[in-house]
Amino acid sequence: MALKVIPIEKAFMFFEPGPVLLVTTKAGGKNNVMTLSWHMVIDFTPRLAVTTGPWNYSFANLLAQKECVLCVPALDLAETVVRIGSVSGMKVDKFKEFGLTEKKAKTVKAPLIKECLFCLECKLVEYIEEHSIIILEGTKAWYNTEKKEKRTFHANGDGTFVVDGNILNYRSIMEDKIPPGV
Repeated sequence: MALKVIPIEKAFMFFEPGPVLLVTTKAGGKNNVMTLSWHMVIDFTPRLAVTTGPWNYSFANLLAQKECVLCVPALDLAETVVRIGSVSGMKVDKFKEFGLTEKKAKTVKAPLIKECLFCLECKLVEYIEEHSIIILEGTKAWYNTEKKEKRTFHANGDGTFVVDGNILNYRSIMEDKIPPGV
């Protein structure tokens, strides 16, 4: 097997994290949603890091309100999610434009998205400006038990996506590392 040097600009594509997300915010009585693929779980708690910046309309809302909802769309929403990420909430009511159903959250003002597989209400814990990293703490978790499509999808960073496939179960090997209740 030969190793080939590739442009450094493409390196992140091999480390692109978990599923593509929809992030909802609410400011000035207006709900917004943006697409996000740069995020990571920090530990076994509901603490996550996302990275975004002033180029996104939702960024200012998130910093000002110090809260949001992270929503995990399933594969059936893939094209809609990509389209959501290609328009600005400053110009478009994305919930209306893309037929998303807002559901009231319990601990934050931003809405849940009914069509998503999972939603996590979050409070902003810290903003690391130098790297545009926002640390979020989950406050309430919601799972859509009626959702038939369970597969999620992951961005490669070049306009292509990978879809979840078969599940490999090595739980018995890792049992002592898995937190209680997981």
